[in-house]
Amino acid sequence: MKWTGLNKLREMYLSFFESKGHLRLPSAPLLPQGDNSLLLINSGMAPLKKYFSGEAVPPRKRVTTCQKCIRTPDIERVGITARHGTYFEMLGNFSFGDYFKREALHWSWEFCTKVLELPEDRLWASVYENDDEAVEIWTKEIGMPADHVVRLGKEDNFWEIGSGPCGPCSEIYFDRGPEYGCGSPDCKPGCDCDRFMEFWNNVFTQFNHDGNGGYTELEKKNIDTGMGLERLACLMQGVNSLFEVDTVRNILNHVCRIAGVEYHDNEKSDISIRVITDHIRSTVFMTCDGILPSNEGRGYVLRRLLRRAARHGRLLGINRPFLFEICDTVIEENKGAYPELLEKADYIKRVISEEEKRFAQTIDSGMAMLSEMTDKLVASGNRVLSGDDAFKLYDTYGFPIDLTREITAEKGLSVDMERFTELMNIQKETARSARMAAGVEGWSNSDLLSSIPATRFLGYTTLSAPAEILAILSGDESVGSIPVGTEAVLVLDSTPFYVESGGQVGDVGLIRQPGGVFEVTDTKKTAGGQYTHFGKVVEGNITVGACNAEVDETVRSATMRNHSATHLLQAAVRTVLGG
Repeated sequence: MKWTGLNKLREMYLSFFESKGHLRLPSAPLLPQGDNSLLLINSGMAPLKKYFSGEAVPPRKRVTTCQKCIRTPDIERVGITARHGTYFEMLGNFSFGDYFKREALHWSWEFCTKVLELPEDRLWASVYENDDEAVEIWTKEIGMPADHVVRLGKEDNFWEIGSGPCGPCSEIYFDRGPEYGCGSPDCKPGCDCDRFMEFWNNVFTQFNHDGNGGYTELEKKNIDTGMGLERLACLMQGVNSLFEVDTVRNILNHVCRIAGVEYHDNEKSDISIRVITDHIRSTVFMTCDGILPSNEGRGYVLRRLLRRAARHGRLLGINRPFLFEICDTVIEENKGAYPELLEKADYIKRVISEEEKRFAQTIDSGMAMLSEMTDKLVASGNRVLSGDDAFKLYDTYGFPIDLTREITAEKGLSVDMERFTELMNIQKETARSARMAAGVEGWSNSDLLSSIPATRFLGYTTLSAPAEILAILSGDESVGSIPVGTEAVLVLDSTPFYVESGGQVGDVGLIRQPGGVFEVTDTKKTAGGQYTHFGKVVEGNITVGACNAEVDETVRSATMRNHSATHLLQAAVRTVLGG
């Protein structure tokens, strides 16, 4: 067992399973593609659900991935502890009706002991209490001592989400030593202390749950494994926290340089350093994958992370926009595995910088107002900030409600969320109606477009050009993908499409991707300079990302002739009338 960098560990894992006949697939975007059940991709298997469910045929029966993931249920804990984070990478090897328990466990043991060279005597396994087959494989075939295999109940070692495919699992643990333990002679995996670190989970999808307590064997059994890359790096680098892992620590060091502080000097500043380090990792990857700051859905997650990080920058004494500077280190540490970060570096920094500047304009006045409100509450003996006051902070100063709740909680106060939610719903309905009535100008003032840069017009020199779809506006939200038949508005970083202006109608044509075609029926320009391409998907699916924009040359020529003829006629009339 020797110190190994996070980037090398990722490659070692993927290469190992390629050698076992697995197809290496790139990480899916954090923005779910064609899956409305998820706000963000939160696990390694999430983008592969369609293969497990039978909705689609996998490109190969054996697949391996390193998947980018975002989880935010514990966001309030991020920074306060050194364990919690919102962004992580999940290593996985998957079998769709091919190999099963025997191969999965043998290969996991081989990778741990032969590739990583982990000491065998420090490895333990947990299995579902009734899974005798897994126990036999671990003890009689692999040779793990029987007292290192622990049977645990359904809560710990059986994977299921309601009805559907499910099954037992077997987790692998590393014994960090008695100095991390509780001192109990019976300490083993399943104990609440820090001695045994679980780092790999093998899920054996072998049953179908009918939702009423009945389980039947699946004809085709599957393997779904997951191993947190940062957690594995902690183990291999002998550190206790993801913030000490090499690539993450380099980002943290950049935060410290800007703030002029040292990590571990002060617990209060350490919290802020960790918040910024974690949140800038998340926001760089989210922005790269086409998510934009907004007040709803996944856009709100991004906005919340950015503004929470900006606030903690203020707590460290950084009184200027700075997050965009740290983007360079995040990109540098991850560009090998994710080259799209480097390709979109300017765009990522621009989006994050604009959002931070927007928040910087309001944070001081908002903080002063919140401080005044909480002081009055404390003086009056009241412990609940009214929903009206919370909404005023949000509506007037752009203060995210979660940030208000976090700051009030630090003072032992709470917020009347029922009233706040009522006021928010009223505002959303009013804004929706106004936008529908205002057409393209409604989109121009929309929060969904606030962070999108102006579109570069290429139509003077070309009618066809590669471009990037920055946003897909469908209904009343920004989405990651749309299926055939869906009407939507696409916003591109550059376009050859001429917009409706000066009496000339907007261009029509096609926006193509390998997986779909979008027919453009009109093109308009917002007050913010974004070109909005109206139309619908006529083939396949359209997703945020690279595309090719193609103007219909025949229609463009006819439009120009009509436009020129109209101008000539208008000039002739003015001449006759003496204008």
